[in-house]
Amino acid sequence: MTSINLLLGLALIVYICSKQLTWRPVDPARMFKLPLILGVVGVVSLSKEAATIHPVDVVILGLSAVLAVISGALMGRIARFRRSPADPRVVETRTGALGIAIWIGLIAVRVVLDVAGHRMGSDLAVSTGSILLVLALNRATSALVVSARQPRRDFAMAGN
Repeated sequence: MTSINLLLGLALIVYICSKQLTWRPVDPARMFKLPLILGVVGVVSLSKEAATIHPVDVVILGLSAVLAVISGALMGRIARFRRSPADPRVVETRTGALGIAIWIGLIAVRVVLDVAGHRMGSDLAVSTGSILLVLALNRATSALVVSARQPRRDFAMAGN
């Protein structure tokens, strides 16, 4: 991985961690924007790879996808909701420190899989594109669960 990719990866990690601590409006259009961007960039990046798909690639990609979905579902499940102090009609959400812990856990497992995959001859599964797809899958799953759990308008209007 080049130093630019590493710096971009670290910036993305910091950005997503900060989002876990910040109350933000439950807006599906906004929640799905990052996963969509990460997914498109990941697919484009993978399409430029001239790597042969080995069984180890399939195993690592499969495990990564399962872990991304599980961690995303957990993050969506632990999300807390509140009425916005600025506008009680708006529902806000965040996952807090536990969300960051789950996020860091996914990254740690992915690093272990990358190291093991690299040692077993994997090129595709340890590429930047596959990493971006894992992150996109995690964020999309979390957004789906949060969208499904979002309190109805009655919650936002309660107390008015």
